Amino acid sequence: MNVTRGFTGRPRVHNAGLPPGQYDAGDDWPVLSAEVTPDLSPADWSFRIDGLVAEPRSWSWDEAHALPASAYEGDIHCVTSWSKFGVRFGGVSLDAFLTAVRPDPAATHAVAYAHTGYTANLPLADLTGGRAWIVWEYEGQPLPAEHGGPARLIVPHLYFWKSAKWIAGLRILDHDEPGFWEQNGYHARGNPWEEQRYSGD
Repeated sequence: MNVTRGFTGRPRVHNAGLPPGQYDAGDDWPVLSAEVTPDLSPADWSFRIDGLVAEPRSWSWDEAHALPASAYEGDIHCVTSWSKFGVRFGGVSLDAFLTAVRPDPAATHAVAYAHTGYTANLPLADLTGGRAWIVWEYEGQPLPAEHGGPARLIVPHLYFWKSAKWIAGLRILDHDEPGFWEQNGYHARGNPWEEQRYSGD
């Protein structure tokens, strides 16, 4: 798979709230997926955390919904150059899940994986401290399947390819392990404000 720098979207407009190289998508929310959208119902959805944790465990849809509700209200940024402002996602803070499994002190990274097989690597520090969520609502409505419903990971301070759609779990590690796009030339971390789009940026 070739990775190019040929993002030729809308003209760049200076906006103090936009990371470099981004445009405001307004009411649009482009649908971009590395895989075919699965037919996954809430009854078939589950979420698991394992690897370097004291108590690996899984949650069903109902068990995840029984955790304390949390919401993210803010902005999201895609590596393909669009940003959306003032969005609202509802779900549960990832901290609630991680507290239950107790990551090992040696843990440094995680691989998020989807029910489709998609993967994304993340430093554990980017998933804790109120920085990441498992969400199933967007603007007060069920999250649409094309945007990752019934549930997805969101890590809004990083480019959105890190926010795995159709999330199935996290594998906690003591090292970094590249995910799908990282194996195909994308940056290991993906900070929009530093334009970490590609390996070497």
